[in-house]
Amino acid sequence: MLKNDHYTYRVTWADEDGEYVGLCAEFPGLSWLAGEPEAALRGIRRVVADVVADLQANGEPVPEALALKNYSGRFMVRIPPDLHRRLTQEAAEAGVSLNRLAADKLSRNQG
Repeated sequence: MLKNDHYTYRVTWADEDGEYVGLCAEFPGLSWLAGEPEAALRGIRRVVADVVADLQANGEPVPEALALKNYSGRFMVRIPPDLHRRLTQEAAEAGVSLNRLAADKLSRNQG
């Protein structure tokens, strides 16, 4: 296993395979199937550790863990002009900025 493993893992049921699948957000091409969720997590962590070791051995860049990155809280989103107009109107009617309205809407839709 990796020392100081801070990568983002998720285990979910893969109905088409009839098993649990372990995934890693920083390595979207990797997965591990197992009959138990704990085994799927152990498996994907081993695969990631092996891939990181290979990348390091070959002098290739290793993805930074999402948990260790710094986020500014800003990102640009392109939307159709008619949606922009409707959201601006909605924000004005609510007495808030467009930024506040968008942030509120995004926070209500967190998965």
